[in-house]
Amino acid sequence: MNVMTVILFVVGLGGLVSGAEALVRGASRLAASIGVSPLVIGLTVVSFGTSAPELAVSVHAAFVGQADVGLGNIVGSNICNVLLILGAAAAVAPLAIAARLVRFDVWVMISVSVVAFLLSLDGRVGRIDGLLLFAGAVIYTAWLIRENRRRNATASAAGTSTDAQRPSGTRDGWLSSVGLVLLGLLLLVVGARWLVNGAVVFARALGISELIVGLTIVAVGTSLPELATSVVAAARGERDIAVGNVVGSNIFNVLVVLGLSAAVSPHGINVVRTALVFDVPIMVLVAFACLPIFFTGYRVDRWEGFLFLGCYAAYLVYLILDSTRSSALTWYRWGILGFALPLTIYVVAASVAHSLRRRGSVSV
Repeated sequence: MNVMTVILFVVGLGGLVSGAEALVRGASRLAASIGVSPLVIGLTVVSFGTSAPELAVSVHAAFVGQADVGLGNIVGSNICNVLLILGAAAAVAPLAIAARLVRFDVWVMISVSVVAFLLSLDGRVGRIDGLLLFAGAVIYTAWLIRENRRRNATASAAGTSTDAQRPSGTRDGWLSSVGLVLLGLLLLVVGARWLVNGAVVFARALGISELIVGLTIVAVGTSLPELATSVVAAARGERDIAVGNVVGSNIFNVLVVLGLSAAVSPHGINVVRTALVFDVPIMVLVAFACLPIFFTGYRVDRWEGFLFLGCYAAYLVYLILDSTRSSALTWYRWGILGFALPLTIYVVAASVAHSLRRRGSVSV
Protein backbone atom coordinates (compact mmCIF):
# COMPACT_ATOMS: atom_id res chain seq x y z
CA MET A 1 0.00 0.00 0.00
CA ASN A 2 1.51 3.32 -1.08
CA VAL A 3 0.71 7.00 -0.71
CA MET A 4 -0.93 7.16 -4.15
CA THR A 5 -3.47 4.51 -3.08
CA VAL A 6 -4.44 6.60 -0.07
CA ILE A 7 -4.69 9.73 -2.23
CA LEU A 8 -6.89 7.98 -4.82
CA PHE A 9 -9.11 6.59 -2.05
CA VAL A 10 -9.65 10.05 -0.55
CA VAL A 11 -10.12 11.67 -3.97
CA GLY A 12 -12.56 8.88 -4.93
CA LEU A 13 -14.61 9.50 -1.79
CA GLY A 14 -14.65 13.22 -2.55
CA GLY A 15 -15.64 12.47 -6.15
CA LEU A 16 -18.58 10.38 -4.98
CA VAL A 17 -19.90 13.11 -2.70
CA SER A 18 -19.29 15.91 -5.22
CA GLY A 19 -20.68 13.85 -8.10
CA ALA A 20 -23.85 12.98 -6.19
CA GLU A 21 -24.36 16.63 -5.27
CA ALA A 22 -23.85 17.78 -8.88
CA LEU A 23 -26.10 15.04 -10.27
CA VAL A 24 -28.98 15.76 -7.89
CA ARG A 25 -28.69 19.53 -8.36
CA GLY A 26 -28.47 19.22 -12.15
CA ALA A 27 -31.32 16.70 -12.35
CA SER A 28 -33.55 18.91 -10.21
CA ARG A 29 -32.87 21.94 -12.39
CA LEU A 30 -33.30 19.88 -15.56
CA ALA A 31 -36.70 18.65 -14.39
CA ALA A 32 -37.87 22.23 -13.82
CA SER A 33 -36.41 23.58 -17.08
CA ILE A 34 -37.93 21.01 -19.46
CA GLY A 35 -41.23 20.47 -17.65
CA VAL A 36 -40.57 16.90 -16.46
CA SER A 37 -41.34 15.86 -12.89
CA PRO A 38 -38.42 15.05 -10.53
CA LEU A 39 -39.86 11.53 -10.19
CA VAL A 40 -39.53 10.90 -13.94
CA ILE A 41 -36.00 12.34 -13.91
CA GLY A 42 -35.16 10.01 -11.03
CA LEU A 43 -36.65 7.01 -12.85
CA THR A 44 -34.78 7.77 -16.09
CA VAL A 45 -31.80 10.15 -16.22
CA VAL A 46 -30.55 9.62 -12.66
CA SER A 47 -31.22 5.88 -12.39
CA PHE A 48 -29.88 5.09 -15.87
CA GLY A 49 -26.80 7.20 -15.25
CA THR A 50 -25.94 5.80 -11.83
CA SER A 51 -26.31 2.27 -13.23
CA ALA A 52 -23.49 2.94 -15.71
CA PRO A 53 -20.96 0.94 -13.61
CA GLU A 54 -23.25 -2.13 -13.63
CA LEU A 55 -23.69 -1.76 -17.40
CA ALA A 56 -19.94 -1.45 -18.01
CA VAL A 57 -19.05 -4.39 -15.76
CA SER A 58 -21.75 -6.76 -17.05
CA VAL A 59 -21.32 -6.03 -20.77
CA HIS A 60 -17.54 -6.34 -20.47
CA ALA A 61 -17.94 -9.65 -18.61
CA ALA A 62 -20.25 -10.92 -21.36
CA PHE A 63 -17.75 -9.93 -24.07
CA VAL A 64 -14.86 -11.78 -22.41
CA GLY A 65 -16.91 -14.91 -21.75
CA GLN A 66 -17.54 -14.36 -18.03
CA ALA A 67 -21.26 -13.73 -18.34
CA ASP A 68 -22.02 -15.37 -14.98
CA VAL A 69 -20.03 -12.58 -13.33
CA GLY A 70 -22.30 -10.08 -15.07
CA LEU A 71 -25.43 -11.86 -13.82
CA GLY A 72 -24.13 -11.85 -10.26
CA ASN A 73 -23.39 -8.15 -10.57
CA ILE A 74 -26.96 -7.41 -11.75
CA VAL A 75 -28.71 -9.54 -9.11
CA GLY A 76 -26.44 -8.34 -6.31
CA SER A 77 -26.89 -4.70 -7.32
CA ASN A 78 -30.69 -4.98 -7.31
CA ILE A 79 -30.66 -6.49 -3.82
CA CYS A 80 -28.23 -3.81 -2.69
CA ASN A 81 -30.32 -1.01 -4.24
CA VAL A 82 -33.41 -1.82 -2.15
CA LEU A 83 -31.93 -3.07 1.12
CA LEU A 84 -28.80 -0.94 1.43
CA ILE A 85 -29.46 2.18 -0.64
CA LEU A 86 -33.16 2.70 0.04
CA GLY A 87 -32.53 1.75 3.65
CA ALA A 88 -29.67 4.23 4.02
CA ALA A 89 -31.65 7.02 2.32
CA ALA A 90 -34.64 6.43 4.63
CA ALA A 91 -32.36 6.32 7.67
CA VAL A 92 -31.09 9.79 6.72
CA ALA A 93 -34.60 11.22 6.23
CA PRO A 94 -38.06 9.57 6.01
CA LEU A 95 -39.00 9.21 2.35
CA ALA A 96 -42.42 10.23 1.05
CA ILE A 97 -43.48 7.92 -1.81
CA ALA A 98 -45.48 9.22 -4.75
CA ALA A 99 -48.71 7.26 -5.14
CA ARG A 100 -48.12 6.69 -8.86
CA LEU A 101 -44.74 5.12 -8.06
CA VAL A 102 -46.44 2.49 -5.89
CA ARG A 103 -49.32 1.94 -8.29
CA PHE A 104 -47.21 1.49 -11.42
CA ASP A 105 -43.39 1.70 -11.28
CA VAL A 106 -42.93 -0.59 -8.27
CA TRP A 107 -45.13 -3.15 -10.03
CA VAL A 108 -42.91 -2.78 -13.11
CA MET A 109 -39.85 -3.44 -10.92
CA ILE A 110 -41.52 -6.54 -9.46
CA SER A 111 -42.66 -7.74 -12.90
CA VAL A 112 -39.23 -7.45 -14.53
CA SER A 113 -37.66 -9.24 -11.54
CA VAL A 114 -40.14 -12.10 -11.96
CA VAL A 115 -39.49 -12.16 -15.72
CA ALA A 116 -35.75 -12.40 -15.08
CA PHE A 117 -36.38 -15.36 -12.78
CA LEU A 118 -38.62 -17.10 -15.34
CA LEU A 119 -36.07 -16.56 -18.12
CA SER A 120 -33.41 -18.11 -15.86
CA LEU A 121 -35.33 -21.33 -15.16
CA ASP A 122 -33.77 -23.17 -18.12
CA GLY A 123 -30.31 -22.22 -16.88
CA ARG A 124 -29.64 -19.55 -19.50
CA VAL A 125 -30.76 -16.09 -20.57
CA GLY A 126 -30.37 -16.24 -24.35
CA ARG A 127 -29.80 -13.56 -26.97
CA ILE A 128 -33.48 -13.40 -27.96
CA ASP A 129 -34.38 -13.03 -24.28
CA GLY A 130 -31.89 -10.18 -24.03
CA LEU A 131 -33.33 -8.35 -27.02
CA LEU A 132 -36.85 -8.70 -25.63
CA LEU A 133 -35.71 -7.28 -22.29
CA PHE A 134 -34.04 -4.32 -23.99
CA ALA A 135 -37.19 -3.68 -26.04
CA GLY A 136 -39.07 -3.55 -22.74
CA ALA A 137 -36.73 -0.78 -21.55
CA VAL A 138 -37.47 1.29 -24.67
CA ILE A 139 -41.23 0.84 -24.21
CA TYR A 140 -41.07 1.71 -20.49
CA THR A 141 -39.04 4.88 -21.06
CA ALA A 142 -41.31 6.02 -23.89
CA TRP A 143 -44.36 5.41 -21.68
CA LEU A 144 -42.86 7.49 -18.84
CA ILE A 145 -42.28 10.46 -21.13
CA ARG A 146 -45.71 10.16 -22.77
CA GLU A 147 -47.48 9.84 -19.41
CA ASN A 148 -45.65 12.88 -18.03
CA ARG A 149 -46.70 14.98 -21.03
CA ARG A 150 -50.29 13.79 -20.68
CA ARG A 151 -50.38 14.74 -17.01
CA ASN A 152 -48.96 18.18 -17.77
CA ALA A 153 -51.50 18.74 -20.55
CA THR A 154 -54.37 17.69 -18.26
CA ALA A 155 -53.18 19.96 -15.47
CA SER A 156 -52.79 22.88 -17.91
CA ALA A 157 -56.32 22.36 -19.24
CA ALA A 158 -57.62 22.40 -15.66
CA GLY A 159 -55.83 25.66 -14.98
CA THR A 160 -53.45 24.21 -12.38
CA SER A 161 -49.69 24.03 -12.44
CA THR A 162 -46.85 22.21 -10.78
CA ASP A 163 -43.12 22.77 -10.54
CA ALA A 164 -42.66 20.14 -13.22
CA GLN A 165 -44.92 22.07 -15.60
CA ARG A 166 -43.19 25.40 -15.42
CA PRO A 167 -40.22 25.30 -17.77
CA SER A 168 -37.84 27.83 -16.33
CA GLY A 169 -34.64 29.42 -17.47
CA THR A 170 -32.99 30.01 -20.83
CA ARG A 171 -31.25 27.69 -23.23
CA ASP A 172 -28.02 28.37 -21.34
CA GLY A 173 -29.74 27.36 -18.10
CA TRP A 174 -30.92 24.10 -19.68
CA LEU A 175 -27.43 23.37 -21.01
CA SER A 176 -25.85 24.10 -17.63
CA SER A 177 -28.26 21.60 -16.02
CA VAL A 178 -27.26 18.92 -18.53
CA GLY A 179 -23.62 19.79 -17.89
CA LEU A 180 -24.10 19.32 -14.15
CA VAL A 181 -25.74 15.93 -14.72
CA LEU A 182 -22.90 14.75 -16.98
CA LEU A 183 -20.25 16.09 -14.60
CA GLY A 184 -21.97 14.35 -11.70
CA LEU A 185 -22.12 11.04 -13.56
CA LEU A 186 -18.42 11.28 -14.49
CA LEU A 187 -17.38 12.03 -10.91
CA LEU A 188 -19.57 9.19 -9.61
CA VAL A 189 -18.14 6.56 -11.96
CA VAL A 190 -14.50 7.63 -11.51
CA GLY A 191 -14.92 8.17 -7.77
CA ALA A 192 -16.52 4.75 -7.29
CA ARG A 193 -13.69 3.05 -9.19
CA TRP A 194 -10.92 4.76 -7.19
CA LEU A 195 -12.70 4.22 -3.90
CA VAL A 196 -13.25 0.50 -4.55
CA ASN A 197 -9.66 -0.03 -5.74
CA GLY A 198 -8.33 1.73 -2.65
CA ALA A 199 -10.63 -0.22 -0.35
CA VAL A 200 -9.47 -3.53 -1.86
CA VAL A 201 -5.83 -2.59 -1.25
CA PHE A 202 -6.62 -1.60 2.35
CA ALA A 203 -8.47 -4.87 2.93
CA ARG A 204 -5.60 -6.96 1.62
CA ALA A 205 -3.09 -5.00 3.69
CA LEU A 206 -5.18 -5.79 6.79
CA GLY A 207 -5.17 -9.49 5.92
CA ILE A 208 -8.80 -9.76 4.82
CA SER A 209 -9.24 -12.49 2.21
CA GLU A 210 -10.00 -11.63 -1.41
CA LEU A 211 -13.19 -13.70 -1.13
CA ILE A 212 -14.56 -11.45 1.59
CA VAL A 213 -13.44 -8.40 -0.38
CA GLY A 214 -15.28 -9.65 -3.45
CA LEU A 215 -18.47 -10.39 -1.55
CA THR A 216 -18.55 -7.03 0.20
CA ILE A 217 -16.47 -4.15 -1.14
CA VAL A 218 -16.50 -5.06 -4.83
CA ALA A 219 -20.16 -6.16 -4.80
CA VAL A 220 -21.26 -2.86 -3.28
CA GLY A 221 -18.77 -0.91 -5.39
CA THR A 222 -20.84 -0.69 -8.55
CA SER A 223 -23.81 0.49 -6.46
CA LEU A 224 -21.90 3.33 -4.80
CA PRO A 225 -23.19 5.91 -7.33
CA GLU A 226 -26.80 5.00 -6.49
CA LEU A 227 -25.99 5.03 -2.77
CA ALA A 228 -24.35 8.45 -2.87
CA THR A 229 -27.04 9.93 -5.10
CA SER A 230 -30.01 8.64 -3.08
CA VAL A 231 -28.55 9.63 0.29
CA VAL A 232 -27.66 13.14 -0.93
CA ALA A 233 -31.07 13.49 -2.59
CA ALA A 234 -32.80 12.47 0.64
CA ALA A 235 -30.72 14.91 2.67
CA ARG A 236 -31.53 17.73 0.20
CA GLY A 237 -35.25 16.98 0.33
CA GLU A 238 -35.39 15.61 -3.25
CA ARG A 239 -37.29 12.51 -2.10
CA ASP A 240 -38.74 11.69 -5.54
CA ILE A 241 -35.24 11.54 -7.03
CA ALA A 242 -33.98 9.39 -4.13
CA VAL A 243 -36.75 6.77 -4.43
CA GLY A 244 -37.07 7.01 -8.22
CA ASN A 245 -33.33 6.36 -8.50
CA VAL A 246 -33.64 3.05 -6.63
CA VAL A 247 -36.74 1.78 -8.45
CA GLY A 248 -35.51 3.00 -11.84
CA SER A 249 -32.06 1.48 -11.34
CA ASN A 250 -33.55 -1.94 -10.60
CA ILE A 251 -35.71 -1.75 -13.71
CA PHE A 252 -32.73 -0.54 -15.78
CA ASN A 253 -30.46 -3.30 -14.44
CA VAL A 254 -32.81 -6.07 -15.58
CA LEU A 255 -34.11 -4.60 -18.86
CA VAL A 256 -30.97 -2.85 -20.14
CA VAL A 257 -27.95 -4.30 -18.33
CA LEU A 258 -29.14 -7.93 -18.37
CA GLY A 259 -30.74 -7.46 -21.80
CA LEU A 260 -27.61 -6.04 -23.46
CA SER A 261 -25.30 -8.49 -21.67
CA ALA A 262 -27.33 -11.44 -22.93
CA ALA A 263 -27.58 -9.94 -26.42
CA VAL A 264 -23.82 -9.39 -26.85
CA SER A 265 -22.72 -12.65 -25.22
CA PRO A 266 -21.97 -15.31 -27.87
CA HIS A 267 -23.94 -17.98 -26.01
CA GLY A 268 -26.18 -15.87 -23.82
CA ILE A 269 -25.79 -15.79 -20.04
CA ASN A 270 -25.56 -19.06 -18.16
CA VAL A 271 -27.34 -19.08 -14.80
CA VAL A 272 -25.56 -21.23 -12.22
CA ARG A 273 -27.73 -23.32 -9.91
CA THR A 274 -26.70 -21.36 -6.80
CA ALA A 275 -27.99 -18.12 -8.33
CA LEU A 276 -31.18 -19.81 -9.56
CA VAL A 277 -32.17 -21.34 -6.22
CA PHE A 278 -31.03 -18.53 -3.92
CA ASP A 279 -29.84 -15.14 -5.25
CA VAL A 280 -32.39 -14.57 -8.04
CA PRO A 281 -35.35 -15.57 -5.78
CA ILE A 282 -33.96 -13.20 -3.11
CA MET A 283 -33.95 -10.41 -5.71
CA VAL A 284 -37.63 -11.12 -6.45
CA LEU A 285 -38.56 -11.26 -2.74
CA VAL A 286 -36.75 -7.98 -2.08
CA ALA A 287 -38.72 -6.34 -4.90
CA PHE A 288 -42.00 -7.61 -3.38
CA ALA A 289 -40.86 -6.39 0.06
CA CYS A 290 -41.21 -2.80 -1.15
CA LEU A 291 -44.98 -3.09 -1.49
CA PRO A 292 -46.11 -3.34 2.16
CA ILE A 293 -43.54 -0.78 3.30
CA PHE A 294 -44.43 1.68 0.53
CA PHE A 295 -48.14 1.22 1.29
CA THR A 296 -47.74 2.24 4.95
CA GLY A 297 -48.78 5.83 4.43
CA TYR A 298 -46.86 6.08 1.12
CA ARG A 299 -43.60 6.66 2.96
CA VAL A 300 -40.54 4.81 4.17
CA ASP A 301 -39.91 5.72 7.80
CA ARG A 302 -36.54 5.68 9.49
CA TRP A 303 -37.26 2.41 11.34
CA GLU A 304 -38.13 0.77 8.02
CA GLY A 305 -34.86 2.05 6.58
CA PHE A 306 -32.95 0.48 9.47
CA LEU A 307 -34.95 -2.73 8.94
CA PHE A 308 -33.75 -2.84 5.31
CA LEU A 309 -30.18 -2.21 6.42
CA GLY A 310 -30.42 -5.04 8.94
CA CYS A 311 -31.73 -7.40 6.25
CA TYR A 312 -28.83 -6.49 3.96
CA ALA A 313 -26.33 -7.14 6.74
CA ALA A 314 -27.94 -10.55 7.34
CA TYR A 315 -27.71 -11.31 3.60
CA LEU A 316 -24.00 -10.44 3.51
CA VAL A 317 -23.29 -12.59 6.57
CA TYR A 318 -25.08 -15.51 4.91
CA LEU A 319 -22.99 -15.10 1.73
CA ILE A 320 -19.77 -15.04 3.72
CA LEU A 321 -20.67 -18.09 5.81
CA ASP A 322 -21.84 -20.02 2.74
CA SER A 323 -18.74 -19.20 0.67
CA THR A 324 -16.36 -20.11 3.49
CA ARG A 325 -18.35 -23.29 4.21
CA SER A 326 -18.53 -22.30 7.86
CA SER A 327 -19.93 -24.76 10.38
CA ALA A 328 -22.02 -21.91 11.78
CA LEU A 329 -24.07 -21.71 8.58
CA THR A 330 -26.64 -24.27 9.73
CA TRP A 331 -27.29 -22.43 13.00
CA TYR A 332 -27.42 -19.13 11.14
CA ARG A 333 -30.05 -20.50 8.73
CA TRP A 334 -32.20 -21.67 11.61
CA GLY A 335 -31.81 -18.30 13.31
CA ILE A 336 -32.93 -16.46 10.19
CA LEU A 337 -35.81 -18.81 9.35
CA GLY A 338 -36.98 -19.44 12.90
CA PHE A 339 -36.62 -15.99 14.44
CA ALA A 340 -35.49 -13.06 12.26
CA LEU A 341 -37.78 -13.73 9.27
CA PRO A 342 -41.00 -14.32 11.30
CA LEU A 343 -40.23 -11.25 13.44
CA THR A 344 -39.69 -9.10 10.35
CA ILE A 345 -42.93 -10.32 8.75
CA TYR A 346 -44.84 -9.67 11.97
CA VAL A 347 -43.46 -6.13 12.35
CA VAL A 348 -44.19 -5.18 8.73
CA ALA A 349 -47.69 -6.75 8.86
CA ALA A 350 -48.48 -4.88 12.09
CA SER A 351 -47.33 -1.63 10.52
CA VAL A 352 -49.48 -2.22 7.43
CA ALA A 353 -52.51 -3.07 9.58
CA HIS A 354 -52.01 0.06 11.68
CA SER A 355 -51.74 2.19 8.53
CA LEU A 356 -54.92 0.68 7.08
CA ARG A 357 -56.84 1.27 10.33
CA ARG A 358 -55.63 4.85 10.44
CA ARG A 359 -56.78 5.45 6.85
CA GLY A 360 -60.17 3.90 7.67
CA SER A 361 -60.66 6.13 10.70
CA VAL A 362 -59.70 9.22 8.69
CA SER A 363 -62.12 8.37 5.86
CA VAL A 364 -64.96 7.84 8.34
